[in-house]
Parts: sequence; structure tokens; C-alpha cells
Amino acid sequence: MSQLPVRDSGESGAPSAQTHMRFDDNTLLAMLFGEHDRHIAQIENALGVMIGSRGNELEISGPTEPVGVAKAVLNELYDKLKLGQTVNSSAVDGVIRMAGTRGADDGGDAAPRARIEPIQTPKQPVAARSLRQAAYIEAMRAHELVFGLGPAGTGKTYIAVAVAVSMYLSGQVDRIILSRPAVEAGERLGFLPGDIKEKVDPYLRPLYDALNDMLPTDTVLKRLESGEIEIAPLAFMRGRTLANAIVILDEAQNTTPVQMKMFLTRLGENSRMVVTGDLSQIDLPIGARSGLAEAVETLQNMKGAAFVHFTNDDVVRNPLVTRIVRAYEKREKDVQAARGGEKKT
Repeated sequence: MSQLPVRDSGESGAPSAQTHMRFDDNTLLAMLFGEHDRHIAQIENALGVMIGSRGNELEISGPTEPVGVAKAVLNELYDKLKLGQTVNSSAVDGVIRMAGTRGADDGGDAAPRARIEPIQTPKQPVAARSLRQAAYIEAMRAHELVFGLGPAGTGKTYIAVAVAVSMYLSGQVDRIILSRPAVEAGERLGFLPGDIKEKVDPYLRPLYDALNDMLPTDTVLKRLESGEIEIAPLAFMRGRTLANAIVILDEAQNTTPVQMKMFLTRLGENSRMVVTGDLSQIDLPIGARSGLAEAVETLQNMKGAAFVHFTNDDVVRNPLVTRIVRAYEKREKDVQAARGGEKKT
């Protein structure tokens, strides 16, 4: 492992705080640092601190609050390694987000009262990587109906599937049912090649991918065959009552009001529903009303339902995705402002 130089606290623009840390396992310390010290560089860049190493000791210097956050981040990542968990760039990003916002007000969303433990799945633990993700997990555990709303890359579907897998494996529910409306960018099923399964599978692929990230492939196949896990287009939900199940409707912005009402009224005894969608990405025909938009307006204050609104600050994919989302949002606002100006003139 390459060593970082220890900064001289006597340099001009001296940091306002400095702290030392000592770790007892050099093997874990190497994994904590990451290849070519990339995890340390990631923490430095995110928090505006300087981290130097000498042997198994670290020195963190910088503004007082970021230094404290950096120390908490390093301790939590080291604890993950001691538990045998993987620490990669994504894990570092998640711990930084959570350490920096834990206990803070979250702009109207209910902040978790305590640290949310990772969701345990057979393949890997799935941890909240933002305060809203933690609130989302709490909401799914506490409410029968949860709406996860916001842009792509915020973990709405992935975390919902993780919670579903956890509830299924713990015996809280007997089935996992995952669904999507088969509407994408104006394409229609009838124009796609193959039988009905081959037609709808491309729409459902993200749900298969999430399941395969959390369960062994043979387990997924066996549960699909037995019906304990079901992945189906929304049209297949009509006329059913879904009891003892956790049901996830993904890409719900592409439902019509009639479809959304049909889906929500499928809720049976001892069941949970999670509805995810992005109201800025509606692929319905121009002029058609989104069932998700109508549901948000209709059910906003209904007892038993919870709404978690993600923003581009919660995007947990490649940082470039965050910048892309922000650029599109800015463009949309500029276009709307220009249209408003045209109307006035």
C-alpha cells in the first residue's frame, strides 16, 4: 500500500482542526484505503479535508466539522470491513452522505430517528446511501402503501426490491410480486417480435437484474417457477387480490388513472405495496393523464400511505448521472421560463 504524506499543520492557511486515528489490522487498512488510495482521495475531495498516513496511523486535518465527519466515515468503513462487507467507491459515497446528514433536517421528509442497519440479502447487504433512502426504508417497514418519487438513479426500485427480499426471507410475506406498465417511449407490445413473454421481458429486465443482485440465480429461477416470486406486466394484475405479499409497481408514471386505481385496489390482507416513479419521465401519449400524478394528489394525506420525494441530491449512480439530471432540470426550467415570457409579450 502506498503511503500518503502527512501534511504540515503549520502551513499557511492552517486547518482549524486536527485528529489522529489508529487501526489495528493492516490488511483491513489497505482495503480501507483502496487501490492507489482512491478511497482516501474520495473522502478528501468530498469533505474538503486532508488525510495523511504513517504506518497504521492516520491524521485528518481541516475545518472542524468536516474533520469530525471524516473520522466517523473512516470508523464506519473500517467496521464494515471487520464484518466482512465490501468497501468500494459506492460504499464510501454512501457512508459520506449518511455521516454528513445524520440527524439533520431533511427538507420536509421524516428523518430516521436512528441509524438504519443494512438490509440483509443472501448475496450482499444493501445499505441506505442518503438520508431519504433511509427514510424510504423506514417507510416501507412501517406503512402498507409507500410511494417513492423522484429521478432515475436514486435507488427507488433497487431498495424496494431489497426490502421485499428481506421481508420474504424473514417470513413476513409469502410472495414477492414485481410489476411494470408495458409502456416505453411510444412503443407498443404488438409491434415487438416473439410470444408474450418475449414481448414483455425487456420491460421487466431491471426487476430481474435487481433480484439477481440479491439472490442466487438458481433461487430466483426456483421461486419464479413456484410463483413465490412473480414478475409481470401491470395488465396481469387485473381481477386479482394480492394477499400475504409485498407488491412493487415500478415506472408508475406510465400508468393511466384507471390502471393505477386498479393496481392500488389489489391490496389484500397482510400485504404491502410500493409504488415508484419519476413524474418528469412520463412516456404516455401527449395529453394523457398520469395515474401516478393523480394518485399523489388524491392520496397525499391518507392514513396508512407514505410518500418519499427523492431529488437529484439523492442520485447514487455515477456522479455524471447527477450532473445529467441537473442539466436536464435546468433546461426544462429555462424552457418553461421562456414560454412564460412569450405569453406575456
